Amino acid sequence: MIARPHRCKIGNMKRMTGRQSFRWLHAVALLVAVPPVAIHAQAPAAAEAGFTTYVGTVERRLSEEHQADRTFLAGTSLSRAKHGELVIEKLMPDKDADPPGAMLHDWRGTAFAPGATPEAFERLMRNFSAYPRVYAPQVMGVGVAAREGEQYKITMRVVQKHVFTVVMDTAYHVTFGRRDPTHGWSASRSTKIREIENSGTDKERALGPKEEHGFLWRMNTYWTYEARDGGLYLQIESVSLTRAIPPGLGWAVRPFVESVPRESLEFTLRKTCEALEQQSGNWAGRQ
Repeated sequence: MIARPHRCKIGNMKRMTGRQSFRWLHAVALLVAVPPVAIHAQAPAAAEAGFTTYVGTVERRLSEEHQADRTFLAGTSLSRAKHGELVIEKLMPDKDADPPGAMLHDWRGTAFAPGATPEAFERLMRNFSAYPRVYAPQVMGVGVAAREGEQYKITMRVVQKHVFTVVMDTAYHVTFGRRDPTHGWSASRSTKIREIENSGTDKERALGPKEEHGFLWRMNTYWTYEARDGGLYLQIESVSLTRAIPPGLGWAVRPFVESVPRESLEFTLRKTCEALEQQSGNWAGRQ
């Protein structure tokens, strides 16, 4: 019998001191207060081009990794994941890779869901109407605009709550693929992201290109999964594009801005593990 690992956990996460928290709050308040037109609320063409170039390299790497069993799941984190750890890694080399006027974020998470199967994972991923329940409170609503074979066009309203709350309407092109019965992947590529003001009220409206704050310009998400060892190994890689930090605020704002995509990826992977483990009956009684 294969021993079941403990519930996925994150270790050694540092907490901010009161002074650090205050400095971040102050810096983020300044960031939000800066007139959007002065900081390119709409993604500059160079930033879009930089994102497209970067995700091209990511997708080529993933395509190569998916060709063989020994490279299908990247990194050396599988052993840690097998023992119940949710492993989060930053893949971007350094800030010098950022395109002009923007910041690139590339994070990968790895986990193991005991008892889960590729079929269960695919059912979960394709059941878009269940996302508001599975991924609450970040996902508020999902709609399927079109489907053609293994490709979907979906719309999604999401909310991010950190120091402040941001609501966005997003659109994605989602593709699923299988190499064989035990190996599969999916890719979710953003096609539109709009920031929403006064969400849920009679004053709700989508901000115009010159009004948006540039919290999120683009985001692609790539899942890779493999069935073995009595369960399902999951990897999720998220590549996102946000506006650059105004000069003079990087010392405090950059750590906060970088924490948002990491925390969002961690949230998505954890919620997926929970949903799969509940389905397979391995959740009850785990610590």
